[in-house]
Amino acid sequence: MRAVHVRVPASTANLGSGFDALGLALGLYDEVTVEVAESGLQVHVEGEGAGQVPLDEDHLLVRAIRAVDGVPDGLVVRCRNTIPHSRGLGSSAAAVVAGVAAGYALAGKTLDDRALQLASEFEGHADNAAASLLGGLVLAWAEGEKGQCFRAVRLEPHPDLAAMVFIPATESSTKTTRGLLPAQVPHADAAFAAGRAALAVHAVTTAPELLLPATADRLHQGYREPAWPDTIRVVEALRAAGLPATVSGAGPTVFTLVSGDQEVPAEVDLTSFQARRLKIDRDGVQVRPIG
Repeated sequence: MRAVHVRVPASTANLGSGFDALGLALGLYDEVTVEVAESGLQVHVEGEGAGQVPLDEDHLLVRAIRAVDGVPDGLVVRCRNTIPHSRGLGSSAAAVVAGVAAGYALAGKTLDDRALQLASEFEGHADNAAASLLGGLVLAWAEGEKGQCFRAVRLEPHPDLAAMVFIPATESSTKTTRGLLPAQVPHADAAFAAGRAALAVHAVTTAPELLLPATADRLHQGYREPAWPDTIRVVEALRAAGLPATVSGAGPTVFTLVSGDQEVPAEVDLTSFQARRLKIDRDGVQVRPIG
């Protein structure tokens, strides 16, 4: 292919206790076109990140394209971004997946397990990347002595479910919030997390009535509260109102799943948070030729 269009979904990760293991693709998309040029590199960005991200070989999406063997040197890249940056909605994973998918198409390759490996290496874990790549609910893990072989499987979310996200203006750094996590946790908390993460898989795919207990967490959210106390306040208020709210990824966005026309009770204070209702993306990254 000489030119491709890529649409890639946002994602939420963890879903409570499924730390670095559970991811869910969301119906909020970045769109990218990549064209082969005679030489050089041009990068154009509109929407989220415009005027902030680099417009050269350091651009994350370009780096992901270059990670694929067989891609021509000359490229024109145009990004139209709607996924908020540094909010816990998988913007960096989406960029990487879009780049890898574009690189595969330009090199005449079909997406495969190696594509997940390439994308996950940028992130250091596979939950967001797998969700953006595969769509739906994903279970991600790492194998090998150093945990550097990334794997994932896709499951189908329950058809009645939709997502709501509550996005603050404040940005967050995954690196910074990971630094708040302890090196060790009590055995009881680890056991709690294992049980709730397993229950979350059942709840999201089969039994939405169990989502509230399934999304409870003792593993990471409480430790991150100093970084975003308002996020935890909203999570706790939503859960008290019966909604299975969690921190989305590394935060500070709040995420919850709803059924049918379920809405947030009026008494929940969402001051400084923008509420958005999203479908669950079930297709993952989409690539089509141009021309």
